[in-house]
Amino acid sequence: MAMTYFEIGKMIVEEEQHGKEKSEYGKQVLKELSEKLVNEFGKGFSETNLKQMRQFYINYSIRQTVSDQFKLTWSHYLKLMRIADLNERNFYEIEAIKNNWSLRGLQRQYDSALYTRLALSKNKKEVISLGQKGQIIEKNKDLIKDPYILEFLGLPDKSFYSESDLEQKLIDKLEHFLLELGNGFTFVARQKRITFDERHFKVDLVFYNRILKCFVLIDLKIGELKHQDIGQMQMYVNYFDREVKLDDENKTIGIILCQDKSESVVRYTLPENNEQIFASKYLTVLPSEKDFIQIIENQ
Repeated sequence: MAMTYFEIGKMIVEEEQHGKEKSEYGKQVLKELSEKLVNEFGKGFSETNLKQMRQFYINYSIRQTVSDQFKLTWSHYLKLMRIADLNERNFYEIEAIKNNWSLRGLQRQYDSALYTRLALSKNKKEVISLGQKGQIIEKNKDLIKDPYILEFLGLPDKSFYSESDLEQKLIDKLEHFLLELGNGFTFVARQKRITFDERHFKVDLVFYNRILKCFVLIDLKIGELKHQDIGQMQMYVNYFDREVKLDDENKTIGIILCQDKSESVVRYTLPENNEQIFASKYLTVLPSEKDFIQIIENQ
């Protein structure tokens, strides 16, 4: 269908408008063409639809898409065409193809500003790469988002809930959480017990990332992040590195998901060359555009 509509858009621009993107008589052309196509093929060829097909051809005829063929549905491309920034549009197309996102999945990732969140910690060259290759995971930091958007849990903003409540919600919505975590994650365990010196500790959630070939530990914290929380995660990471991971696996990553954090506490608690432990905020509602701007400015 996408290819068919692309060819119709091509016909409108190249034959009816003589190659011009905007024809002075385009409105009349589209009206007459719409009537002709509806009479011959039935509904689906309204003036509005023909305008969308024309725009589809204009956008993609100069290979703004990074794909050689149209691998998504027409509905996907209607959504993508509404994204003005070319790099951002290409990024969502690549990721939708790579991860087999449904239209709803694409809409959710766009609404949660996935591209913006990944771009926050990248330099200009890396941001351009997002639009050319999508999300490429080569080092630990590439896995991390800040913030994580957990609106799918259905928890109202600033409502009272415990860490165990949050954990249970994430388990109940594990498929959604894996999508939010990103590429290559598989679930391993919850409340994973580790024991030494006759003392027991429990890691909230344990995942494995197939791309980086390492364990990823997640600790959930309600309220403000404290330096003791970072120290606890360091202990978990060290234990997995020394007692659990295999020789051919890479070092464990620890992510502390918290409602609030002080960048100074994180910076001064962790070593300067830290590549294993990360602290990220989580939000239980989709931020407004104003909130996202604030997040960007704070970064």
